Amino acid sequence: MKWRVAGINFDHFHMGDLLRMVQDHPDAEVVGIADEDASRLQVTARELGLPADRVYSDIERCLLETRPDLVILCPAAARHAEWVERVAPFGVHILIEKPFAATLSQADRMIAAMADSGKQLAINWPLAWFRSHVKCHELIRSGLIGEICEVHFYDGNRGPLWHGAGKIEHEPTTTEKDASWFYKASEGGGSLQDYLGYGTTLGTWFNGGQRPTEVTAMWDLTEKGPLEVDEHSVTVARYRNGLSKFETRWGTFSDPWTHQPQPKCGFVVNGCEGSISSYDYDDHVTVQTREFPQGRRIEAPCLVRPFSDPVAYFLDCLEKNQPVDGPLGIAVSRIGQEIVDAAFESARTGRAVKLEPGADVSAVCGA
Repeated sequence: MKWRVAGINFDHFHMGDLLRMVQDHPDAEVVGIADEDASRLQVTARELGLPADRVYSDIERCLLETRPDLVILCPAAARHAEWVERVAPFGVHILIEKPFAATLSQADRMIAAMADSGKQLAINWPLAWFRSHVKCHELIRSGLIGEICEVHFYDGNRGPLWHGAGKIEHEPTTTEKDASWFYKASEGGGSLQDYLGYGTTLGTWFNGGQRPTEVTAMWDLTEKGPLEVDEHSVTVARYRNGLSKFETRWGTFSDPWTHQPQPKCGFVVNGCEGSISSYDYDDHVTVQTREFPQGRRIEAPCLVRPFSDPVAYFLDCLEKNQPVDGPLGIAVSRIGQEIVDAAFESARTGRAVKLEPGADVSAVCGA
């Protein structure tokens, strides 16, 4: 069958990248794109070669006329629940761009809406498709470095307005910052909300689905500052067997896809038998063990469909009637969101936040 896919809400520029993945898939087609601001659709429509009758400013009309199997959503973080609740009743599967949501309660609203529809929800984390991080997870699962006791994450870029779809460089103006949802607290803006979920979700995937017991965070934000959201945050999570650190940064010296800044963007994962460094955009990981204390590089092969991108993976799950697993799945992403919520509250109040007791999700960390 040919999967019918619609792209709805273009708040996040990653929509263009995701729709290109649909076009590149041999068994999928873009049947419609929609946004209440029609001006945001013109570049994508032109680049994808979509005829005018597949471009909509009326969301419900798009859903009714194009009858998609899958909807890709890219709204502002604070509006994820609102948009899932709006689209789910049309009986479609939904792939939503990161983060999961602005709050855990909103994430739970999304889960409930999809449960009512009987369809699947996947949360896309672009870092999950970096070959280095996939290889890192594979080596962790093999037991190479033993039980995981620390995950160290540092990631970000020069800022969300310095690039658009396809990483096309653009230097933002003050006016653009003032107008962007990325810089509005009410819309879920800020580096913590934008990037921490990457680290906490993939970190949960790496550490076998463990939930922390306590979270402490700080952000670089002052009431007298020019911005109402942070551009730098540091979060420390306490687990039963140690501490992990997650740091987010808008304002790195360079973007990691051109030149890795210092510190390098990515992960260092420590286990009881060794460690793995896995940096964004690398074609390898570096492993240190007792046998190779000096460290050795291990190649990270190119990803192969259907494990090559979120669209291919999600459609493969749907074709096989299998649940979405790993970092794109609800169970792992929900723990990531729990940590983000706790970090936000800790940074806001200046106090450590204890998490309510809950189960680990080791059974869904193998994808």
